[in-house]
Amino acid sequence: MKIAVITNSLIPSLTANSIQAMKVCDALTELGHDLRVFVPAGEKSATWGELATHYGLTHEFSIEWLPSFRPLKRLDFIWYAQSAAQKFKADLIYTWLPQSAALGLWSGYPVVLEMHADVTGRFGPWWLRQFWMSRGRKRMLVTTRALAKALERSTRLRFPDEALQVAPNGANLDRYANLPNPAEARRQLNLKDGLTVGFTGHFYAGRGMDLLFELARALPDVNFLWAGGTPDAVVEWRAKLNAVRASNVTLTGFIENSRLPLYQAAADILLMPYGRAISASSGQNIAEVINPMKMFDYMAAGRAIISADLPVIREVLDESRAIFCEPGNVEAWIVAIKKLLNDENQRAVLSMNARKTIEKYTWLAREQHALENFS
Repeated sequence: MKIAVITNSLIPSLTANSIQAMKVCDALTELGHDLRVFVPAGEKSATWGELATHYGLTHEFSIEWLPSFRPLKRLDFIWYAQSAAQKFKADLIYTWLPQSAALGLWSGYPVVLEMHADVTGRFGPWWLRQFWMSRGRKRMLVTTRALAKALERSTRLRFPDEALQVAPNGANLDRYANLPNPAEARRQLNLKDGLTVGFTGHFYAGRGMDLLFELARALPDVNFLWAGGTPDAVVEWRAKLNAVRASNVTLTGFIENSRLPLYQAAADILLMPYGRAISASSGQNIAEVINPMKMFDYMAAGRAIISADLPVIREVLDESRAIFCEPGNVEAWIVAIKKLLNDENQRAVLSMNARKTIEKYTWLAREQHALENFS
């Protein structure tokens, strides 16, 4: 099909939503669809080679940067994107914007709408209701069952089962094939030798940075690898570590997605130290509905996982695939890390079970299922 993809993510950027959108487009292209991706104009555009490295992409697709004036709440961009989709003669609109989804249905297009967080404000629920009350072929993807319940609560609607699909995020298994063991990965990256506890991702509020800091202080003989963060955030946390003379943490700063698997492979244990409240890049609290891409990457990397015990995480993981700890309970996390570092067999069992499970969570399978019965 000719698919017009409409996302308000800035491309390129460091946000998780931009990474997810590009992974979706990569999978749709691999399935043989002809994509035209419409994104808001930001500070810069990029060549395909730059995007492929930044996002870890393997299948080229076309991107158009369209005008967008922030005070207009992206409404001008949505209008430009709709017009561009018509010129492209799209067979289907695939979007993360309820406004674009509703407008697409009004214009007679089949529409796939992805939702990753609850709707907010006065107009958020209104636009999503317009999507559901409009006629036409439609499907809404939600990353977790918890999100479906939250959206029904916010819109006061009951979503029909045939038009709703729970579609967790995924991983590119090819990128995680033939990874070296942790010691060899550390050697290739010139990292410290020795058992290593890793974390990859953003340093937003609720992502567990305070907990990671306390763990590093409490376990001075353990190497910690923090891969991610904006330059300002890295400077801030390096200063905090220096102030308490914690020399066992390596901060890498932002790692291009194409290089991320090797950094994850360098850890013996990978952490998801979420708090009870988690801020998205928008500032919204997503703790109830989060479906972190790092979880699927961690599983694909074949490393033992310790995760904050949030109900939504258990939609994918259980005790056979991860160790769970109470969010923010430093002592519980210390005990779990020490125990797992001293039990190579348990690490192997957890990683093996997680690696088997990830085989059903691929971007390709996700998008194939998302478009069933639309062609």
